[in-house]
Amino acid sequence: MVFTTELLIDIDKALLAVMIFVIMFGMGSSLTINDFKAIAKSPRGVLIGFLSQFGLMPLIAFGLSTVLNLDPAFAIALILIGCLPGGTTSNMFTYFSRGSVALSISMTTASTILALFMMPLLLKLYTAGFAESLQAMNKTSEFVIPTKDIISSLVLVLVPVVLGMILRKKSPDWAKTAEDTAGFVGMIVILYLIFTAFFRHGKYFLETPITVYIAAIGLGLAGFLFGYYLSKALGMFPLHQRAISLETGIQNGPVAFAVILLSFKEPFIQNQMIWLAILYSTFIVISSSFITLYFRKKGRFDWDIYKNTVIHNRLFGDNYVTQYPCSFLPKPLQKDPSQGANKSQKR
Repeated sequence: MVFTTELLIDIDKALLAVMIFVIMFGMGSSLTINDFKAIAKSPRGVLIGFLSQFGLMPLIAFGLSTVLNLDPAFAIALILIGCLPGGTTSNMFTYFSRGSVALSISMTTASTILALFMMPLLLKLYTAGFAESLQAMNKTSEFVIPTKDIISSLVLVLVPVVLGMILRKKSPDWAKTAEDTAGFVGMIVILYLIFTAFFRHGKYFLETPITVYIAAIGLGLAGFLFGYYLSKALGMFPLHQRAISLETGIQNGPVAFAVILLSFKEPFIQNQMIWLAILYSTFIVISSSFITLYFRKKGRFDWDIYKNTVIHNRLFGDNYVTQYPCSFLPKPLQKDPSQGANKSQKR
């Protein structure tokens, strides 16, 4: 493939920055300190997320690259994306899917920090053969991990969330407004970015091999599937299953662009890798939207139970135990309708 136009423009980057800040501020406005205390008391979800993020995703990316016999540049880009930490997009979709936002943000924070150590190891392990192919083609194969960008990503996640939580504490009414506004702004920006990508790069979409599409789309879908069923098999609550599934499948696209631009200077190889990152970033939004709609519908009942139980404890004290009619609760919630939010609710 030959690229004759700029793949990323400044307005896209600016809109992404604004969207991330607004979304994270809105989600912070929906959280309290108690939400994070519950996660700290039960870190199993973060550990399962770590296994999914840095165990399953790189392996899935390597498997797809090998089975589909991808060009070395596309293969390395796919594996690189598989090794990335979670990003703010997963927090946003977890929010819309009625998942545990606190767990999602905790996983994002943990994976962003751990990526400093895990990415170099995983890239060396899984890309050795493909890097040798690039060397045989006299192309550079050196990876430069953008430490500053990863740290900036962590700050980007935490600062707006903290500001939103402060607003929630000071003014719950304004916090609710911020929470609702965040969802609207996020959907508008996402739709804009999808349509402009197809408009500006339409010819490249037609020239891209089908195997590259399968790899770019399949990586996220496989992450959703394995993350969900792994957490379910290990006994996580439905609220947490949705968060782990989305956190596993949705990787931090902006960091992928930074790594590629810093590591590969040869224009042809660099453009191939950027293009795969663009395809992943475009289709992960589409597939995440469908997965989120499914999760939102499927999780409505357990989400209502969770909110109802949490409200009872806030009104009547931490020792209050909510009583539900016999056989009213589904099996996963019978032992703890608060889904880990309050230890007194454990049966």
